[in-house]
Amino acid sequence: MPNLKLQVSRALSVIKSSNTNIPMPNVITTSSTTATTANKLVDSTKNFSSSGVNPLNIQVGDIVYNYTALQAAVVTNVDSATQLSLNVNIMATTQVYKLYSGTNIAGSIEPCVLYVGTGGTLSLTTAGGDIVDLLNVPSGTFLPIQTIKISGSSSASDIIALW
Repeated sequence: MPNLKLQVSRALSVIKSSNTNIPMPNVITTSSTTATTANKLVDSTKNFSSSGVNPLNIQVGDIVYNYTALQAAVVTNVDSATQLSLNVNIMATTQVYKLYSGTNIAGSIEPCVLYVGTGGTLSLTTAGGDIVDLLNVPSGTFLPIQTIKISGSSSASDIIALW
């Protein structure tokens, strides 16, 4: 029987979300919000647009991880240089966030494999679009399943995405 050997080069701690795919670990920017508006990310210290001084060139489909509330959302529109529309309301004033690329360099969603630190049920979406529930996943398990999303309803935690 051959021995499975995986050598990863990238990793990201996953925030479970039924509304958002697992982002690529390419951090575009890290900051804190400066205002609160429903379904928006507002940061007057950043330039989310593709022009002007220090443009971040945020794209529809990029992913926001709110590290204060441990929630995730997808960018649905770049409203202005300082405001993004999100698919769900996850931000409030002074919350720390990271913006990640939603796709790889070729513009497609890059599936990952998983490490589950704390066991439980894992509800995931495979690269092929299948939604499955893995019951009683033990702590410390490596799952070689090409995955694009982990549902917020999953009880397993401390999940690391590996590429």
